[in-house]
Amino acid sequence: MRSHNCGLLRSADIDETVTLCGWVDRRRDHGGVIFLDLRDRDGIVQVVFDPDTEEHFATADRVRSEYVLKVTGRVRARSDATVNPSMPTGEIEVLGKEIEVLNTAATPPFQLDEHTAVGEEVRLRYRYMDLRRPEMQQRLRLRSEVTDAVRRFLHEEGFLDIETPILTRATPEGARDYLVPSRTHPGQFFALPQSPQLFKQLLMVSGFDRYYQIAKCFRDEDLRADRQPEFTQIDIETSFMDEEGIMEITERMVRGLFQSVLDVELPSFPHMTWADAMERYGSDKPDLRIPLELVSVDDLMQQVDFKVFRGPADDPLGRVAALKVPGGASISRKEIDDYTRYVGNYGARGLAWIKVNDLAAGVEGLQSPILKFMPEDVVASMMERLGVADGDIVFFGADRAGIVNEALGALRIKVGTDQGLVSDGWAPLWVVDFPMFEEDGNGGWTPLHHPFTAPACDLATVREHPGEALSRAYDMVLNGTELGGGSVRIHNLETQEAVFDILGIDPDEAREKFGFLLDALKYGAPPHGGLAFGLDRIVMLMSGAASIRDVIAFPKTQTAACVMTEAPGTVGAAQLRELHVRVREQEKKEGDS
Repeated sequence: MRSHNCGLLRSADIDETVTLCGWVDRRRDHGGVIFLDLRDRDGIVQVVFDPDTEEHFATADRVRSEYVLKVTGRVRARSDATVNPSMPTGEIEVLGKEIEVLNTAATPPFQLDEHTAVGEEVRLRYRYMDLRRPEMQQRLRLRSEVTDAVRRFLHEEGFLDIETPILTRATPEGARDYLVPSRTHPGQFFALPQSPQLFKQLLMVSGFDRYYQIAKCFRDEDLRADRQPEFTQIDIETSFMDEEGIMEITERMVRGLFQSVLDVELPSFPHMTWADAMERYGSDKPDLRIPLELVSVDDLMQQVDFKVFRGPADDPLGRVAALKVPGGASISRKEIDDYTRYVGNYGARGLAWIKVNDLAAGVEGLQSPILKFMPEDVVASMMERLGVADGDIVFFGADRAGIVNEALGALRIKVGTDQGLVSDGWAPLWVVDFPMFEEDGNGGWTPLHHPFTAPACDLATVREHPGEALSRAYDMVLNGTELGGGSVRIHNLETQEAVFDILGIDPDEAREKFGFLLDALKYGAPPHGGLAFGLDRIVMLMSGAASIRDVIAFPKTQTAACVMTEAPGTVGAAQLRELHVRVREQEKKEGDS
């Protein structure tokens, strides 16, 4: 139907007769001459119709925004006065000779060049219109380039693209499963995979050596800006390779990805232990572009009578930490109150602070309501440790270590952003040496990653001191976002059974849920490991989008619904009977009409 794409015409095409197809982006009538901006996925070109072609001029006069057209005309140079340097096609235009309306269009629900004033729900309801915007087209094209580059790299490295089942059985992987009732097995359910974790391990047992898959995964969990109920992983697994080898090959893949798609050379990837990341940044995915760090002052706070600080300082599970913000003394009391409410979202019960007005004047040069509770020598030692200067402010967190880390870690990001301290560019790193387990709050243990992660210590240490055991896990972080995480897996039956035992999974439960894996480990499972990248997050960062919803063609809302298709929806009684499912009506609460 067409000879050229709209956005690809250039000066080299001048005097050629071309046939174009696309949508009307804009229509303008300038004194009897009609200008149509015709758009396709490659961009926009200006088409001009004058009254010399009477029939086609009349048709051009009737078209409106988003009509679908087929246009034939001659490419010509624009006059010097009308060249548009902001458009790739800005040096030329097409003098229209023929025009055919392939389809009309109703008035769009929103102007495609004014999307910023449109609510996200409206954009998602009319997603097929939203996706016509050049910005969205560019993002999805970038996503396609990313997956193409990933496939080419992994193919060249000897990885095989192997699909794994979507309908499988429920396994505990940290979130709720999406369940699918079985018609042929009454009362039984499939689960949609939260990841291909067990199947890719079985592929290693099967001897495929190197596997990858760009896989759909499903998790029924509360959503955030970087979460969706269905998301896409770049899933990688390999045999006979330790963690250093896996990190080397996947880092090389990500470097090549940024080089080929964005023409960006990433800086070095430092390795940071999990303990160091939590101590200095309060997060296991620190944004190294922000030059702020947490500093522990527990030992100093053990010398004060101020219970708010002394209690956590004396508690083995507590922490007292300080966050210095250079130049932050200008932060107003209202802003401090806002930050106090902000850290409250993370469990903090308050936010103490000290402003440094004149360091040379000692305590007299400091400003804070907490100074009256602290000896001058403690204050002086703390200021020296923090390396403060005139004009700084110091924020404090004092509570259980987990609350302090989460609250001050989040405050570090917010204050750094508000104060303009975030540097440009990219700041990648590897976080390593994660704990094997964390306490579940009920006197037991839960895996920090998943129950198939291999320990970095001997089995006796894992059994006797599970809280001290480290794992062979690793996460790749970029600009404060976890791009992907992985580990060397357990390939020994005795170790796997011991880990299940520590997690409170008895042999009967282990057999019921993971019998197929335990059987496979008996038949010569090789040492293996891997890593899974979040494709949506990678594209979000590379495109500069604010949310992964902006890099997925048809995403769900914050409530895990699709407003365009109105999914989820109800199902007819006959279909429910076939599935042996009965829906119970929810009881009305008092006050419901």
